[in-house]
Amino acid sequence: MDESNPMNQTIIQYQQQIASYAGKLFRDHFGKGPESAVVSIGSKYITVYFRNFLTPSERVLLEQDHEMIVDQMRETLLQTMIPEFASYIEIVTGVKPQEFYYDWSLHNKSGMLIAICPEPIPGGQDVNQDYAGKAELEQEIVNISHQAQKVPEEIVSFEINPRTILIIRNGILVRIEKELIRLGHSELLKSVKRNLEKSYLHNNISFEGILKKRVVDAFVDWKFDSDSSVIVLVLNPAK
Repeated sequence: MDESNPMNQTIIQYQQQIASYAGKLFRDHFGKGPESAVVSIGSKYITVYFRNFLTPSERVLLEQDHEMIVDQMRETLLQTMIPEFASYIEIVTGVKPQEFYYDWSLHNKSGMLIAICPEPIPGGQDVNQDYAGKAELEQEIVNISHQAQKVPEEIVSFEINPRTILIIRNGILVRIEKELIRLGHSELLKSVKRNLEKSYLHNNISFEGILKKRVVDAFVDWKFDSDSSVIVLVLNPAK
């Protein structure tokens, strides 16, 4: 990115402001903020990758094998944070996100927020839809989806930057999952799906060979009402 370009400078400013506000939100809601928050913006997509984030109470719960309680607490607190975060992004960029996804990796003390806007962020660079290994990676995601639930009706993927790949899947819920959602078991279903799919993502030995980059983190979340899901791979280009 050419930082001397005024449009690029605007995006860098957006990223810094959003990262700073994200850190503040975590401190306000959790009592502790992440060590760092890295914001990436491409077209209508914003990702916030936060690192070294685990509160003292969460650490105690994890030591006592209460991971589900930590998940439930984070889910509740993040849901209360999202409206504030969406409003701030609109103030900064002029565009209000339409959808939010989020996930975390407790053993890595990391997490990811993904905002999808109805239109591109002014000044934002286009995403790279022709990155190296795209077809092979999408096929691997299809294979994982088939093992965990079913083959997606649609899959789209792109690089937001060389360190961040975003994958969107549509049409992945099977009938029994839809019935569980209808009966009010969305929270339990998401917890089960998160554990299952992340076991496939974290133990996948093909990603690095396909992308020729080290996979540092992998995140996944769902929107059950729209039958959609996002996966984010965080990469280290210097493999």
